[in-house]
Amino acid sequence: MPSLRLSGAFALILLSSTSPFAQGVANAELPELSVQGPSAGSLTVPSVAAQRDTVNATVGSVAFVDAKDFQNRYANTLRDVLKDTPGVFVQQRYGQEMRLSVRGSGISRGFHLRGLELLQDGIPVNSADGSGDFYQIDPLALRSVEVYKGGNALTFGATTLGGAINFVTPTAQTAFAPNILRVDGGSFGTIREHFQFSRISGPADFLVSGTLTNSDGFRDHETQRTQNFNANVGYQLAPGIETRFYVGIYLTDQKLPGTLTLLDALNDPTKANPSAIAGNQSRKVETERIANRTSFALDVGKLDIDTWAIHKSLYHPIFQVIDQDGWTYGISPHWAGTFDIGGYRNDTIFGLRAFAGQNSALQFQNVAGQRGAQTLNALQSSSNSEAYGENRFWFMPDVALMAGAKAFSSNRTYSDKGGFDPNPAVKFDDRTYQGINPKLGLIWQPRPDIQVFADITRSRDVPDFSDLNQTIGTTTRFVPLQAQRAWTYEVGTRGRLDRLAWDVTLYRSVIRDELINFNSGVGAATNIPANTFNSPRTIHQGVEAAVSLDIIRDLTGVGDRLSASQIWTHNDFRFVNDPVFGDNAIAGIPRDVLRSVITYNHPSGFYLSPSVDWVPQGAFADHANTLQVPGYTLVNVQTGIDFANGISVFLDARNLADQRYVSDISVVTNATLTGGNPVAFFPGVGRSFFGGVRASF
Repeated sequence: MPSLRLSGAFALILLSSTSPFAQGVANAELPELSVQGPSAGSLTVPSVAAQRDTVNATVGSVAFVDAKDFQNRYANTLRDVLKDTPGVFVQQRYGQEMRLSVRGSGISRGFHLRGLELLQDGIPVNSADGSGDFYQIDPLALRSVEVYKGGNALTFGATTLGGAINFVTPTAQTAFAPNILRVDGGSFGTIREHFQFSRISGPADFLVSGTLTNSDGFRDHETQRTQNFNANVGYQLAPGIETRFYVGIYLTDQKLPGTLTLLDALNDPTKANPSAIAGNQSRKVETERIANRTSFALDVGKLDIDTWAIHKSLYHPIFQVIDQDGWTYGISPHWAGTFDIGGYRNDTIFGLRAFAGQNSALQFQNVAGQRGAQTLNALQSSSNSEAYGENRFWFMPDVALMAGAKAFSSNRTYSDKGGFDPNPAVKFDDRTYQGINPKLGLIWQPRPDIQVFADITRSRDVPDFSDLNQTIGTTTRFVPLQAQRAWTYEVGTRGRLDRLAWDVTLYRSVIRDELINFNSGVGAATNIPANTFNSPRTIHQGVEAAVSLDIIRDLTGVGDRLSASQIWTHNDFRFVNDPVFGDNAIAGIPRDVLRSVITYNHPSGFYLSPSVDWVPQGAFADHANTLQVPGYTLVNVQTGIDFANGISVFLDARNLADQRYVSDISVVTNATLTGGNPVAFFPGVGRSFFGGVRASF
């Protein structure tokens, strides 16, 4: 039996959540580049140290988050997991719904996700049309997170503007402990229970985890109940051959409070939109996932073959009742290996992906949250074929040339069976998107733990069905949008020198036909015929920076440490000679987002971490740039202690000054068209306190 392993954390707060930078230079956002000592892992899922090394071998901007950096804080959403990662903009709207954007991906979209691929254990979470949401990602069921920004996600075959984020769940080989029990909760009637159980027996291992969450929410009509279950079973079939099955069940029942006017968002933030209450607006999602990875250790490199099938059922009363049921399924072989060419080291990746899905899309009139008369009966079908490769040739011991490309063909087919007012006519639409996305870069590694890189990548974002099927007036139509295309140039460095660690990247994306969203109902006044349109030319550019410094070591004795960290994401996203918006800023995301953290760690297990989240100027609410929300400053504190007997206790205090602010925006074209008072704002969460206890054994 594995030996007992216990760790813990006690929290006592004055400011807000702790940063992974509090762990010093060996943290999630400023990754260690050197090889760590041997640790648990297997052929299908390598050790966390090996995962980190793979990420850091990328020629481009990446980040690695070890779950140890958030396991002892109230990590309820992906914001709690990723908020310390430079270049990742993540803001909570309500409950589990949030905006997740990298380099302006889906910048003005007021719901769900576009332009960013989410994976769990290297296997896609997104639907086959590219759309995605966050409900099956359980922060308590993670062991690490790999962030590949932009074209750097080619290692998974992803070449969207935002890149890819891979959420890696633990196995019995990589888990913190064989058994974990946890209870936490706090403000807004929040209570959450979590368990994890794992064992290794000869060539087999398994892990099961589950999390139940109940919360009334900060706002009225925001009650949330989620039930997430994950399991995996691995078996070594023969020396050098291992297979692992993944099973997941994810149930979400979330009431929707809707958007408010700016006045209400700042002065009555707990209020729900009256139409959200009248329509009993909610989102009920039931998702089942089964996947397999079978890995082969070859004479040169390793071959992984992934297969997956995901079933999703959605009942979503909003302006109408959206009732959908569909499957996504796929297969992806992936080979990676290192070999010599003429005495020079060469690293190569090759992969294929074929995945598809069908979604039955029904709509009904919303009668207080129940189905009324049917208005739509449609079928959405997607298929994708991809081939990709990347090669790093080390023509000098510390310098490598990287070249790669992805070829793809993606089909979107929409069939409206008609027969219902106001969509009585039968419609059939079909669109295929094809292309090749190249990548070229250079990396210099003067020391094992310092890297300097530069690269240029091509990306294409294919529209999903939320873009292609748009309700214009009272009619649902297929809008034949172009794929969004971009060239992204980036230069950066990451590394560590004694007490100082850093991760800094500058990038510029020159975009054609960017998919721009706006709140429906205002487009006719500006002659834009849909709530998603292609803007001819746009620019996304910015800075992704994080710096961490151990200020004092051995302050009160051997082993304690006082460290400071600063995370800065600078966003400059704008139209270029747009026929309607000129050179205006693209609305939805603030120009600068800064996070400052000071952390004290003691070898006894005690830590104290005050932090400040600062947005100097809020985002524009409209593409016409007539309305901008105020900036804000949030003060937070986290504290806790890990007892030697394996019990951890923590306390997490957020927004201690009870700042009124806007966390996100449902973008409109021109706020003056609504009298300068659009109902488009999601208020930020007020002062809140969360605490919990975790036992590992």
